[in-house]
Amino acid sequence: MKLSITKDQIIAGLQAVQNVVSTRTTLPILSNVLLRAEGDHVEFTATDLDVTVVCKVEAKVAKPGATTLPVKKLFGIVRELTGEIEIEVDEKNVASLRSGSSFFKIHGLNADEFPPLPQFKDEKKVSLPQENIRGMIKKTSFAVSTDESRYVLNGIFVSLKDGKMTLVATDGRRLALVDEEVEIPEKTAGEFIVPAKAINELNRLLQDKGEVEIKFGENQASFALKQEKGFSTVIITKLIEGNYPNYRQVIPGETKERIALSREELVQALRRAEIMTSEKANSVKMNFGKNLLTITANSPEIGEARETIAINYKGKEIAIAFNPRYLIDPLNALANDEVFIELIDELSPGVLKINGPFLYVVMPMRLN
Repeated sequence: MKLSITKDQIIAGLQAVQNVVSTRTTLPILSNVLLRAEGDHVEFTATDLDVTVVCKVEAKVAKPGATTLPVKKLFGIVRELTGEIEIEVDEKNVASLRSGSSFFKIHGLNADEFPPLPQFKDEKKVSLPQENIRGMIKKTSFAVSTDESRYVLNGIFVSLKDGKMTLVATDGRRLALVDEEVEIPEKTAGEFIVPAKAINELNRLLQDKGEVEIKFGENQASFALKQEKGFSTVIITKLIEGNYPNYRQVIPGETKERIALSREELVQALRRAEIMTSEKANSVKMNFGKNLLTITANSPEIGEARETIAINYKGKEIAIAFNPRYLIDPLNALANDEVFIELIDELSPGVLKINGPFLYVVMPMRLN
């Protein structure tokens, strides 16, 4: 294998894939990146067997071929080089790197040892703008559970049916849901759970431009991101097995009060009140009175905070307590100027909405 590549291209390729490489692996091949050179490009692939990332970048290939090299060492070297980099690999998988007056030799492993990529049937696929799915993940990923005993909640539930793509995340105390109208061929309809690690990679790699093509099978899914700069990235992930709970029954059918609030004003007031909470007393009380919202935090060992916000409210007085973090997270993920809080009473879940396809349910805490 022999090729020459610009520093920018090789850095872009390695940065896209190296995140998934585990530092503590018993299989040496999993510390390596697979390089496959042909035509006018080189493809970098890294995996931890659960999530695989493939990135294709431009290169001048003099002799096609494939090898695997230690990804951290390779990245460390190319980051320090300047200008064009020449890579030549012999039949023993020893790679020679030349750039200007610098020369390196790295010992690699045979490309045949690298885990093969899963194949997907073409009928189960759907395409949408990267910007859209990036926004959908931002509005839900914060609610994914980190409790490993409830592993089906350790990811985002994706539903593709009835011309809609729906994303749901919950940790049992709160639930975030967002949907988007998408063209879904009948054969493509389905539901699956994408694990948190793959969601984090998507969050990192999705751009504001270009399309994402989603394919899925029984236990794997792939997200192909077409970039404008001539390189493309694919994220392949194992799916979480199991049945996602019926999230629809958590969403209150009818609420009694709907209050419009300035998102920025509310999130800042909650952030200030949160300072006066503690592990033992981690709730803030929200008192909705006539045209006034009073937010108080009180923890005996620290002190107290009080915030007031003028609101347009004529309903009956309601006092309800929430974990402030559970309101700050969705408010940070939204860009809307105005949000709506819908309430039934102090013991029923609160609902946060916007003028758009987003819904967030949060369980109240006991009022002290």
